[in-house]
Amino acid sequence: MSHGPFFLGWARSPVAPVGGALRALEPHELAAPVLQALLSRAGLPASAVDAVVLGNALGAGGNPARMLTLAAGLPERCAAHSVDTQCCSGLDSIALAVGLLQSGQADIVVAGGAEAWSRAPLRQTRPRHAHELPVPYERPPFCPDPARDPDLLQSAADHALAHGMDRAQQEAYAAHSHARALAHCGQMAQEIVPMAGLLHDAYPRALSAARMARMPVAARSGQPATPAALAQHALSTATISPKADGAALVLMGTPQACARYGLRPLARWIASASLGHAPETPLVAAALAARQALARGAQALGMAGLQANALRAVELHDAFAVQGMDFAQALELEPGQFNTAGGGLARGHPIGASGTIALVRALATLHGTHAGMPAHGISLGLAAIAGAGGIGAACLVQTLESP
Repeated sequence: MSHGPFFLGWARSPVAPVGGALRALEPHELAAPVLQALLSRAGLPASAVDAVVLGNALGAGGNPARMLTLAAGLPERCAAHSVDTQCCSGLDSIALAVGLLQSGQADIVVAGGAEAWSRAPLRQTRPRHAHELPVPYERPPFCPDPARDPDLLQSAADHALAHGMDRAQQEAYAAHSHARALAHCGQMAQEIVPMAGLLHDAYPRALSAARMARMPVAARSGQPATPAALAQHALSTATISPKADGAALVLMGTPQACARYGLRPLARWIASASLGHAPETPLVAAALAARQALARGAQALGMAGLQANALRAVELHDAFAVQGMDFAQALELEPGQFNTAGGGLARGHPIGASGTIALVRALATLHGTHAGMPAHGISLGLAAIAGAGGIGAACLVQTLESP
């Protein structure tokens, strides 16, 4: 048996926009059915799980992983680690699970992310003085220097202007993502655990050029430019991944655990990367992390090098069309070589879960769990994501059986 850590299963909830079908569920309520489905499909008792590692960005304290552990009926002795690296939480949780497995601290781990954006706590700063009132805020700072901590939409619009990515190109990218998602929305039964009456992702829709032209501008660059240039390179609401609710998890184990429980590994972890970049342009960190994961993967596999366009599955959580376009250019990918069933732009962005959802999509593609997936490339899959503050994460995996 190839040495692990191994993936023994993967699953996710549907993704629904904030205020949609999943609006009443807390993070552990989104993730518990997914965890239980994973164990059932693998034929593994709950008592076998040693640890849960869960990404969550909006819970505002507490320990969502422990809530999930108890809600899913895992043993009270089960360790519970909550991870908050914002958008990167879902992939960073996988890397931390690998560390637990490789260091001998666990033999079976459930890892991933859950985000109940609809139920996110209202946030306020605490007054410093008795005469002051609390001040509500939408997001915390991601850089100690405010000048280097732009609004994420503003940063993406600045990038679009600087790199000549006009609104028409962005909207063409968005329409393509939604079209792919619509074409495959009924073919993901093996990865999606139905929830609240929802059988598939709720957001994908047909986007005509005329419809997108009527959508409002979401952000314009703050850089010096003519009004015409600012309008031409603006971000519309069609080119932004919406706020969403959702959860995704993977079941991982050591070779020893597979032998003990008679489990059949489906894929193995090859490499991960988590890194930082300039906080002014966080969207480019996904490509940087992907390159680092590819380099580490090539070394682990004894290869001279490894390119993204040689892989069978590449998934990016594209929070913006601009980000997807930048990722494709940086990794020399054609549009048909990544996000083959639509990306985060077409699903939505449940922050702490988005990275794991991308990984679940890559694993499902590798194993051909629904029709219409491409058969090109070697049996490797890559998932990548960028996060606020200029961070990126990526994970490289390898299938252990032919799709």
